[in-house]
Amino acid sequence: MAVTGDETETVSSGSTGDLTACQLRNPSSSLPQGVVFDNAHITQKPPEDAVQKRELRLMKNREAARECRRKKKEYVRCLENRVAVLENQNKTLIEELRVLKDIYRVKVE
Repeated sequence: MAVTGDETETVSSGSTGDLTACQLRNPSSSLPQGVVFDNAHITQKPPEDAVQKRELRLMKNREAARECRRKKKEYVRCLENRVAVLENQNKTLIEELRVLKDIYRVKVE
């Protein structure tokens, strides 16, 4: 495993020389994009695969967000309908109470 000069500068004196530790401390690495560290193994992922995975993830995320917004609108619409029904019921009950109070006053007098 080869270590370049600028990577060794970032390794502390107590380091084991692990390349992943160097990479974490040195963000301006000269390694190509798409390199994945797996302990001592370095694998090269094709950038097209990563781009496709990202696009698929973004597409699924957009669809999930769209569905979430649709469900939220439906929920709010349902709540608004319930509020309207309960307001009407409340008005009816208030009117019924007023009528019953009037009847009671007439009987008492």
